[in-house]
Amino acid sequence: MLDAVRNAFRLPDIRRRILFTVFILIIYRFAAHVSVPGVDRDALKSLFDSEAGGFLGVLDLLSGGAVSNFSIIANGVYPYITASIILQLLVPIFPPLERIAREPGGQEKINQWTYYLTIPMAILQSIGQINIFNSQISGGGLIPGFGSEGLLTLTVVATMTAGTMLAIWLGELISEQGIGNGISIIIFAGIVARAPANLYRLLQNYFLYNLILFVGLTIFTVVVIVLIQEGTRRIPVQYGKRVRGRKVYGGGQSHIPLRVNTAGMIPLIFAQSIITFPAIIAGLFPSGSVGNYLQQNFGNAQGLPYWSIYFILVVAFTYFYTDIMIQNQNLAENLQKNGGFIPGIRPGRRTQDYITTVVRRITLVGALFLGGVAIMPGIIQVVNGILLDSTAATQGTANNAAAVVGPAGLIIVVGVVIDTMRQLEAQLMMRNYDGFLRR
Repeated sequence: MLDAVRNAFRLPDIRRRILFTVFILIIYRFAAHVSVPGVDRDALKSLFDSEAGGFLGVLDLLSGGAVSNFSIIANGVYPYITASIILQLLVPIFPPLERIAREPGGQEKINQWTYYLTIPMAILQSIGQINIFNSQISGGGLIPGFGSEGLLTLTVVATMTAGTMLAIWLGELISEQGIGNGISIIIFAGIVARAPANLYRLLQNYFLYNLILFVGLTIFTVVVIVLIQEGTRRIPVQYGKRVRGRKVYGGGQSHIPLRVNTAGMIPLIFAQSIITFPAIIAGLFPSGSVGNYLQQNFGNAQGLPYWSIYFILVVAFTYFYTDIMIQNQNLAENLQKNGGFIPGIRPGRRTQDYITTVVRRITLVGALFLGGVAIMPGIIQVVNGILLDSTAATQGTANNAAAVVGPAGLIIVVGVVIDTMRQLEAQLMMRNYDGFLRR
């Protein structure tokens, strides 16, 4: 691997891409420390010192500390992800959108509409986040005068919305001129940047117990993630022989590799965006039954309702995103065009139904794996309550070994690392260098 790294830096084009990616991430980290105008930093610090986890801790982890600073990119790229989810749900439902998506250049148009929808999503999330903070800070709130002073309110919302679009733009720059998927790397950078501070806070209490639990969970989770991520089901494919003149073409055998976790880390990102939405909506309600219920059940990232809905969302999005990916690939149609067929299965519709059935069966394993890993912090909360005490079970990320990076965050980190390494491997193999992932 070290040789491959040296080879990558010897090649001017790859070296430029790597350094460009690092440069963009440095800009993103600087932006995470630029606070929104008018923020009461003392009140913000006191809130996070007392909160030490829960919903605000989850937001802060996924934003890489941008929420604890309440910076211009406190929303991160999650309004864009929410907009993507909405449009992906609408495309199969509305035939006009489905026709547009299948047309040449249709996907680019859908992506453009996603950017347009991101703006109202960012405005909504900005207002919701500020109201959540204001509901937990006594006195003047997080931003004194927000809501009552029109110019200040407009400035703050516009700044946070612009920060979201800046984060998305930085991610697109990485995708175009750097290495890896830009949006995923932005999320990856946020998770990794906040992890050391969370680990330090974890080890302040029950040092030996939390250290052993953290190391064991991390090793176990990484091993399982790699096994599931790399697991495939191979469907055999036979190609018919074609005679042209005196030459015979085709007649070979191949296979279709179907991954156990085709959707990768996308369902976790989708589910995390949706599960944080009720707490943001709670910030839009005045103090009352609806707002208190949403805040109590979803604002602390604890409790049976939160983890149950999170598990269901992960499983549902795994199936949903996998079906979309398989349908977009048109495997049966492409096989028929190239003279290929699955032995014992009639080409065409029967082949598509067979592939869909196999994919859904193996996706069950991937979906349950993702859902189980996603709710690991909730399981550790219960374990802490049994082995330690009830107080330790309610301290959120402050005393939860599974929430330092978070299993969901760890899957994102491992997935991003593997995808980025594969892109580097592809670049190196084009130049006849050994890649990172040796088979």
